[in-house]
Amino acid sequence: MAKAAFVGFGEVNTPIDIIIRKCEKAAADLEAQGLDLIKVYPITDDYEEKDVKKAVSALTGQDFDCLVVCIAGWIPTHAVVKVTEHFRHKPMVLWGLCGWIENDGRLVTTADQAGTTAIRKTFYDLGYTFKYIYDIIGKPSGAARVCKYATAAAAAAKLRHARVGMAGYRDMNLYGTQADGPSLKRVVGPEIETFEMLELQQRYEKVTDAEKQAVIDNCISKWKFLKPAKREGLEKAAGYYLAAKAICDERGYEAISLKDVDGMKKLLGFPPAPIFMLLADEAGLVTVPENDSLGNVTQLMVKHLTGQAAHYLEFYEFFESSVLAGVPDYVPAAVVDGEVTVMPAAFGELSEGILNVSRVKGGELTMCRLTCVDGQYYMHMVSGFGKTPQKWEEAGWTQPAPQLPGLEIELDDVPAFAENVMCQHYIIAYGDQRELMENLCDILGIEVI
Repeated sequence: MAKAAFVGFGEVNTPIDIIIRKCEKAAADLEAQGLDLIKVYPITDDYEEKDVKKAVSALTGQDFDCLVVCIAGWIPTHAVVKVTEHFRHKPMVLWGLCGWIENDGRLVTTADQAGTTAIRKTFYDLGYTFKYIYDIIGKPSGAARVCKYATAAAAAAKLRHARVGMAGYRDMNLYGTQADGPSLKRVVGPEIETFEMLELQQRYEKVTDAEKQAVIDNCISKWKFLKPAKREGLEKAAGYYLAAKAICDERGYEAISLKDVDGMKKLLGFPPAPIFMLLADEAGLVTVPENDSLGNVTQLMVKHLTGQAAHYLEFYEFFESSVLAGVPDYVPAAVVDGEVTVMPAAFGELSEGILNVSRVKGGELTMCRLTCVDGQYYMHMVSGFGKTPQKWEEAGWTQPAPQLPGLEIELDDVPAFAENVMCQHYIIAYGDQRELMENLCDILGIEVI
């Protein structure tokens, strides 16, 4: 739950009961949306500045994600700035309320938008990070939009100290999965920490048979196997999961990627799909394969905004009005339509592994990808509609080839999407999450494409 400081303003000559009533209603609307509030109102431009001092004193030392500057009537700009300057490092919402229509048809106003229009450019000139929202008589309150911005502010605060675990680096010598550490830290916040595959192997060797069996009995047994898997594969899945989880728990990683093709598969002879499944489903981590650094960071952005699993899909085919996006390994249980279904399978010359062949949930969705171009960060984002694809397979799997998890995603403009596509991996959020992500990117200074 995001936490916001709510400060309600109105001019000293406006009837105080009106200002209080309007602020009470606005605060109640925010709380009904799930926002946790620290409330200070009414704040007027009284000559001795008692209200301003009261507000600053009430908020100083408090922990909140966002400052909601609620303008319930005309207020001279200086009274607002004397409060906001103490919290200029926080994202803010400049929210102007509105008047009302009396029973006889008269419009009554407290000049709320006189206040906001006097303040908006001042906030811009002062360099504040803020969003301007105004209410309209007879239309729904802007509370939902305010809450979306506060949610984005909370996500930005969490990202500032997030940590990502990366076993190995630059799988398959890919270019698009790399990240520049200092700029990522400066703009978005997360720290990507690498650890060696050797450490994972050393920890795996210390996992006991009893510990592996417990994971098999309590976690892997939940999966529906289309064909029996080898005992060795089940034990490796459980053991490497416990080894990776121990590293994540010790270091506070919220996201993890493993060196997949050139690491787990080539060196250890074990495709890591079931490891990722367990890390996602049992440990609650966001996961992406192939050392996809910015993929992991995009997942954290989506997760902190929406609370969703933020799974990845990669592109296989482009059609005139849709794209085929799937995965050659796994999806988290949270996005599975029906039972989590797996089967033993091998691809090309790689060792047999446990492959996820579950059906993926469809519906309205948002695809996004954080990227860096010439030192500047961008978010490529598009909304679409996912549906179960036709029967398809990737050449190279042992026959009969598995039906890989995936969606055919209908887009308004496939050519425009393709012209801006930034990587083979995109992160999926269900529903239209564009406003939430746009708010977060605005707070972080990231341009949305």
